[in-house]
Amino acid sequence: MFGRLFRILMVVVLVFGLVGPAAVVAVYRFVPPPMTFLMVERMFQGRGFDRRWVPLQRISPRLVGAVIAAEDSGFCQHHGFEFAAMQKAMVANERGGKIRGGSTISQQTAKNVFLWPHRDYVRKGLEAWFTVLIEAIWGKPRIMEVYLNSIEWGPGVYGAEAAAQRNFHVSAANLTPAQAARLAAIVPKPLEWKAARPGPYIQRRSGRIVARAGTVRRQGLAECVW
Repeated sequence: MFGRLFRILMVVVLVFGLVGPAAVVAVYRFVPPPMTFLMVERMFQGRGFDRRWVPLQRISPRLVGAVIAAEDSGFCQHHGFEFAAMQKAMVANERGGKIRGGSTISQQTAKNVFLWPHRDYVRKGLEAWFTVLIEAIWGKPRIMEVYLNSIEWGPGVYGAEAAAQRNFHVSAANLTPAQAARLAAIVPKPLEWKAARPGPYIQRRSGRIVARAGTVRRQGLAECVW
């Protein structure tokens, strides 16, 4: 009886823990992911919902370069994880004070699309598994496409097209380098920082991102996306 129950449990774990997530990731390789946990939570908070999915070809390469410069300069080199950055974040967090993250764009995409927003060890473990899956099944262009169409860019604003229209009244395809840098600058705190009306800190931060985006372009650090 015990052996039979154990085998049943192993089958359930295999189906729901391994096969199930892989199947969902495979579907989302071709189908835009629906509303995320964060989007639903924000709607219940009364923040509204504005998301306008566009293919990667209709998003400015300037925005791609800006988010790589701001969030993950090694995006095209790693396979989902930057272990040196993760170690630095762990050391800094152990010292206390402000919590630092060491997540790559791939990890952020896995978290945003498949998981809940609040930090805990269960979520981090699942995030790692989904990161492995999207790196293997999606590839870099699709990861960037889903990332730029899913991340939060203001109260009720999700994705590059909605963010570009809301902040600058242009399409995501027509963002200038400065506008792209401002959007990239507010990714860590989209409910507090404003791209359309940046304060002194965001102005300085976006200026640094413009410079780094130039380095990304010259060194070909975004070539895997195209």
